[in-house]
Amino acid sequence: MPHHDLVIIGSGSGNSLLVPQLEGLDVAIVEKGVFGGTCLNVGCIPTKMFVLPADRVVEAADAHRLGVTFAPPTVDWPAIRDRIFGRIDPISAGGEEYRRGQEHVTLYRTRARFTGERRLVLDTGEEVTADRLVVAAGSRAVGLAIDGLTGADPERGVHTSDTVMRMDALPARMAVVGGGFVACEMAHVFAGLGVQVTQVQRSARLLMAEEYEVSERYTELARRRYDLRLSTQVTGAARTDGVWRLEVEGPDGAGHVEAEAVLLAVGRRPNSDLVDATAGGLRTHPDGRIAVDDQQRTSVERVWALGDISSEHQLKHVANHEARVVAHNLAVDLGRTDALPRRNDLSPVPHAVFGHPQVASFGPTAAALDEAGTAYVTYTQAVGDVAYGWALEDTSGLLTVHATPDGHLLAAHCLGPQASSIIQPLIQAASLGQTAHEVARGQYWIHPALAELVENALLGLPLTS
Repeated sequence: MPHHDLVIIGSGSGNSLLVPQLEGLDVAIVEKGVFGGTCLNVGCIPTKMFVLPADRVVEAADAHRLGVTFAPPTVDWPAIRDRIFGRIDPISAGGEEYRRGQEHVTLYRTRARFTGERRLVLDTGEEVTADRLVVAAGSRAVGLAIDGLTGADPERGVHTSDTVMRMDALPARMAVVGGGFVACEMAHVFAGLGVQVTQVQRSARLLMAEEYEVSERYTELARRRYDLRLSTQVTGAARTDGVWRLEVEGPDGAGHVEAEAVLLAVGRRPNSDLVDATAGGLRTHPDGRIAVDDQQRTSVERVWALGDISSEHQLKHVANHEARVVAHNLAVDLGRTDALPRRNDLSPVPHAVFGHPQVASFGPTAAALDEAGTAYVTYTQAVGDVAYGWALEDTSGLLTVHATPDGHLLAAHCLGPQASSIIQPLIQAASLGQTAHEVARGQYWIHPALAELVENALLGLPLTS
């Protein structure tokens, strides 16, 4: 029975745990899927690389408002796909080869399941034990409780984010089921590349967790681009002659959607069940996430967890931060670092949706602040009312900032060009305790850059001091 100083389940953010302070440990990495994890192979990175060409198409079509017109685009799907995975696949392969070549690292390319505290059985039948163990096994896309749509089936045209980006050819029509991050980004990508998209969303708006005005405005912009079925659920599905017919129930009663391809983007679940976390004594939340404290410790001594398998956020930048916390705490636990354990106390947690336009946010919505009885002031700055917004002829972008009455930032919600970058100064200010006035007047703002959106939003806050 192999025994290791440290076993890491998962090769995404878990792969970054091997910092110099842990050099020389007998380490095992267990990975059942593609080396490198979700973000690199089927998540953040390839999706954004697909978003870029879709953005170019949409921007070209919109350029007539600036007095410029282009001929209809020619989309070479295999070239787009192969450019992206021609870059990503070698990174995955190279990372795996590097770990295989390390003297003190053992790579098990199979699934691991707990059979006891820090005790695993591999699908090969081999049993493995460890002094310390980190669970970083991620999450997976889920399907619908409907025959034919319970999960990915690429041969029959049913996809999740794991498979849709590697299709051999673009379908004529695609039904996107869901209204969250993945659904909205992929609906934008395929609509931009010329696919006839129908998005089916069970709620009344897309991106329901966002600030109401952001969600409402994004929904309206999406509706202008493709067929959007709101307050609608899929109730049945059948495939005939290569075409899916989805039976749906919406505000107008029963109906149907026909498409050659279906993308299931209805959520993800942590992989705690796949590793039999409870058999290892690990306490879990009702939604399946492994419970951890602010040092990323689980309920079992010398077992930590990080990333999607334990985090409510399911964001790569959160998983990477948690990996830094765990790596430090491993070094402390081993006596290799003379320091106190670190706590996962970074706040707030920002996110972005790379649809068109982009959405970016951190902190509570106005509705959440109202419900909590929090005193706050707010201001919304339109992108079209700052100088660079004039150049863009922007008619939909906005930045809403919520702050305490004395100017400490509570939240920001942005819709518009490069929202994911524009919001960063506000994330910094909120994280470091800077006030709205300090940020707005404590530095020069390049004129007429789009970042003036942030300056003007801060200056618009009706502060008490």
